[in-house]
Order: sequence, then C-alpha cells, then structure tokens
Amino acid sequence: MTTPRPGSRAAQRRRTEARILDAAAQAFLTAGYERTTIRAVASAAGVDAGLVIHYFGSKQELFRRVIDAAPVPEVSGTPEQAAEQILATLADRLANEPVASLTILRSMLTNPEAASVISEGMTRYQAQIAQAIPAGDASLRAALISAIILGVTVSRHLIKSDELASADPAQIISLLRPGMISLAAQPPSPPR
Repeated sequence: MTTPRPGSRAAQRRRTEARILDAAAQAFLTAGYERTTIRAVASAAGVDAGLVIHYFGSKQELFRRVIDAAPVPEVSGTPEQAAEQILATLADRLANEPVASLTILRSMLTNPEAASVISEGMTRYQAQIAQAIPAGDASLRAALISAIILGVTVSRHLIKSDELASADPAQIISLLRPGMISLAAQPPSPPR
C-alpha cells in the first residue's frame, strides 16, 4: 500500500477521518454511547455532521471503528504466561479505576447497539486468549476467562460490591490465579 502525498486529497481525507475518530473516541469515553451524538463528534472534530455520516455511515459504525482501534492487551506464550498476562491486566484495572472503559461498559449494559459492537471486540480478545490455550475447548475456556474479568471489573467498579470494592487488588489476583491458570492449562488426559 502506498502512502499518499502529504498535500493530496487522500492524505487530507485520512487526516480528517483520524480527527473524527479521535473526537468520537473522546466523546464515547466521556459521555457513553447513548449520550454521544454525531453533531457533538462533528463539532469536536471541526467538521460538518454530514461529513461524519459520509465517512462512517452511522453512529454504530463510528463506535465500531473506535472500539476496533482500541488497543487489546497482548496474550501470548505458554498457558501459564498467558494467564499471568491476563491477571496483570486485571490487577491494573482493579488498582486504577478505568473511568473511560467503565463508561464503555455502562454503554454495553444499557444499549443493545453498543453491546453488539463491544461483543465483537471481546470476541477478538477471546480469540487471542484461546490461541494460548492448548485444549480442544479453548474457545469456551477463553470465554470463561473473559467473563470472569468482566464480572470482577463490573462488580468492583460499577456495582461496588462491598467485599470486592474494598479488597486489595493483590489479594483478588492471588485468589483468582489458580482458577485462571487451570482454565488456561492443558487439561489432563482422561484415564484409560
């Protein structure tokens, strides 16, 4: 793929599209899916609302592009290494309330369009986890790991479950470690 000349229309289009995506990411992270409007995104990007629709087609597609551009934590190595990477990411989320991602989680819980887009993003992360799991049911195991992460995050930061909200993140991770490693590990061969 060739890079367009800096002053060309293609380069200008890419810069405009990137500006819109940056404005949309900021809007979705601060206001959530439901309260973000195409007009607000356009205004923040310094373009007309019609141009946002021209480039992205709909609010849902704009949201999809923002979610697709979000970094996904890397999961690789042995099953034990993958489990430790997952636990390290969760530990960070537990210690540092992820305000921006909590807004996205709230959107997922209250809006079917947002839930659909976020589900697609979670499926990509689960596929990455599944690649590190040497088991025939790796996809199911990855889905369970993802559900645990989501449940713990929502319970601690959104629901503010008493015990979980006040627990030391290191203790939570310590308690979760055996289960995560078990889910990621090669299951024992059935007896003959």
